[in-house]
Amino acid sequence: MANWPFLQNGKPIHITSADGVFLYTDDGREILDGAGGAIVSNIGHGRTEVADVARESVLKLDYIIPPWNCDEREALVERLQKSWLPPEFNRFHFTSGGSEAIESAMRIAQMYFAAKNQPEKYKIIGRDISYHGTTHTTMAIGGHQARKQGIEHTLPTYPIIPTPYTLRCDSDKPAEFYVEAFQRILELEGPETVAAILGEPIIGASGGAMVPPDGYWEGIRELCDRYDVLWICDEIMTGFGRTGTKWGYEHWPVLPDFIISGKGLAAGYAPINAVFSKNTIAETIEQVPGLAVMFHTYGSHPSGCAIADKVLEIMEREDLVSKADSLGCVLEQKLQSAFSNHPHVAESRGKGLLQAIEVVKNRSTLERFEISDNVTGRLISKCFEKGVHFYGAGTGIVRDVVLIGPPLTINESHVDQIVNVLSDAVDDVMQEIN
Repeated sequence: MANWPFLQNGKPIHITSADGVFLYTDDGREILDGAGGAIVSNIGHGRTEVADVARESVLKLDYIIPPWNCDEREALVERLQKSWLPPEFNRFHFTSGGSEAIESAMRIAQMYFAAKNQPEKYKIIGRDISYHGTTHTTMAIGGHQARKQGIEHTLPTYPIIPTPYTLRCDSDKPAEFYVEAFQRILELEGPETVAAILGEPIIGASGGAMVPPDGYWEGIRELCDRYDVLWICDEIMTGFGRTGTKWGYEHWPVLPDFIISGKGLAAGYAPINAVFSKNTIAETIEQVPGLAVMFHTYGSHPSGCAIADKVLEIMEREDLVSKADSLGCVLEQKLQSAFSNHPHVAESRGKGLLQAIEVVKNRSTLERFEISDNVTGRLISKCFEKGVHFYGAGTGIVRDVVLIGPPLTINESHVDQIVNVLSDAVDDVMQEIN
């Protein structure tokens, strides 16, 4: 396609088909999808039963406006309530993309306090290593500096706190250090003005599978409760089993106020994302005449709901959350074995089947390569040449991180291929640079 994508900085990779855990290029190569596209394809590619549901649902009901009900919406909501969400979460708002879902949750949080006659409580706190979408609002509150280039001067400002980055944290008590940073910003802004904090339980592509220290989210939750601040939990990448639990936050004894889901909800078979909230939030807004959570035209599209319902049925039937946990342990151990003493790998990290390595110039000092060395780009290209697709992570400031997030349907031989190709590629690229 001559005019795709919008900016044509080089020839795009052309994929002709996909099946199982593999992608197939127009020049006949088979590529192991080690990143599930963009950490999306939880159940693998080419599922006939999902395609059948898509066809049947479109023929049955192609479109109705989002506020109306239909069988497909009811079925998806019932499955989510029964099998995936904690009992406190029984309100749903569906969107087409993650940016829409995050921005919707931010608006609902602000509307909640307006409904409580606290309109001054509207600020939402972001974190400095994060990514929440491409709208002006989500780009502004996110911490992905590279993607703000060219529009940074137009973006609104939000209070920002540091994201737990234990590899480069100077404190010997990192959980306390980062929780105290949140407390300081609350005191600086005035807790009576703060509506919510927006954060991923485990950082996805902006930092590369960054796992916070134990005690961090517990401390954040305690401060939220103390000051009546909501936690908008961005589970777009980590949700639906990716990290070996249904939700990323479940690695700690905490509960958010909003859960934002996306990629794994339909596993790439349909563009559907969701905002899940506690019932108390919606009930408060409902008490005030005139307040409304406006829908998106294609939100809760009937076929999207039908497809998501089938995807989650497959997840349950094949026990893929448990598989992500067990195979994630295997992947983590093999990455540790391959890179724990590598002079150019600072660490491997992650949970479940969301893992990453961070490449550095000097392991002892953690000195980074120059941006001009294009380490991430070279690594991703080298791995693709060797038959595995990975996802480049980082923000520009955080850089040279390779993110791994294959379909949850992989087996141990695929794990071996992932680690072997990545190890060979790191050695090749380091030799080229040096």
